[in-house]
Amino acid sequence: MQKINRNVVLALLTATSLVFLLFQLYYYRFYLAQKHVVRKFLGLISSQNIPVYLIDPLVLGLISKDIEQIRSSSDGSSPECKYFCAPRDFTTFALLDKMWKHEMDLFRTAEKMGFQWLKILNKDPRLEGMDDLSGTEIPLHYIFKLASHAIHLVVFYERSGHYLWHGPLRLKQHMDRKFVPFRKLHFGRYPGAYEKPELLLVSIDDLKVQIPKNPSSFLEEISHSRFLECRYREARAFFQLYPDDASLDAVEFRKKAKSLLHLAAMTLNNLGVKFWLSSGTCLGWYRQCNIIPYSKDVDLGIFIRDYKADIIPAFQKAGLPLKHKFGKVEDSLELSFQGEGDIKLDIFFFYEEHDHIWNGGTQAKSGKKFKYLFPKFTLCWTEFVELKVHVPCETLQYVEANYGPDWRVPVKTWDWKSSPSNVQDNGIWPVDEWDDVIQIY
Repeated sequence: MQKINRNVVLALLTATSLVFLLFQLYYYRFYLAQKHVVRKFLGLISSQNIPVYLIDPLVLGLISKDIEQIRSSSDGSSPECKYFCAPRDFTTFALLDKMWKHEMDLFRTAEKMGFQWLKILNKDPRLEGMDDLSGTEIPLHYIFKLASHAIHLVVFYERSGHYLWHGPLRLKQHMDRKFVPFRKLHFGRYPGAYEKPELLLVSIDDLKVQIPKNPSSFLEEISHSRFLECRYREARAFFQLYPDDASLDAVEFRKKAKSLLHLAAMTLNNLGVKFWLSSGTCLGWYRQCNIIPYSKDVDLGIFIRDYKADIIPAFQKAGLPLKHKFGKVEDSLELSFQGEGDIKLDIFFFYEEHDHIWNGGTQAKSGKKFKYLFPKFTLCWTEFVELKVHVPCETLQYVEANYGPDWRVPVKTWDWKSSPSNVQDNGIWPVDEWDDVIQIY
């Protein structure tokens, strides 16, 4: 009996030792291996003098919780591996433009260090336009793989609107789709637009790495970064059917409208008010990648939840006097500001219902109210007249709701009370409210 017991104990001890050994192997492979790969990658890019910074949302999420402690720490040394040792398939870094001249030197050095690599190219949208749709190919993403971990290096390019842009990750037919689990990547499902971040050099897990100075703000940007490119091919086809107005009046109007839009964007951005291109301005971007010269105004949309009482004073301070104020915050609010000459800025406030979104309109002489219904939409970034601005991501549905299925056909005679496809009567303002809800200056 004692012999059996000794054998059982010996077997249990052997099994326990084996489990512990397997755990140590697992820990090294999935925890320490990540830090090892990150360290080797940082050594690789340092040897090539390539400035990169960390944008991995999972790691930055951990860092943001300890950011004050990390900033105050002299060397960031810690007995535990806290940030780079969680089990992940990737760690993501960013590169500002292609900031090195000898790309092949990087690849040769990477291979000597044991890395496998993959480069993803696509057309440069900055070179596309009405006259040239070719677009030279540029590197958008790099993958460096070592053992069970990979580094995803996202290339950011500065656009004319003074913001950073990265392209989508689209594999070409000849590429190995099993190189890494691409579906798990945090960047590349769609293009993204970001403000240029201020960087901070920190030491974490005994590694020196640059990060966005405000990780929380950058993480917030990630969740709202989707970018839509202007549809140049469709715009060129439109102008083949309907030649553009190149008259002096049209050129002058577009110049004034661009200036007004830039001023409006700066004013609202300074207030922290999110807005998007709406109505005819949105149609111009989507249909012809330009301002519609006969529209005579600039149209913006704002969710009523983002309304601030400072909006009117801010525009007045910017040199744009209030032309009219219709409605009230609770119902059908609309503001119009006078720009240079006869051009005006119209701001429509949108209200969310359970299955749709709407904005209101008011006829000053009769007090009649109108409602314009839209399917629910989200916001994406785009570039328009050298400006980074929002548009509805579901742009086609938004435009079709407002202008109907024939939105591709220019209509120069437009009645805001009856022409829109989505307009409906919404009653009449009570006479005793007119002084508050119908204000003309």
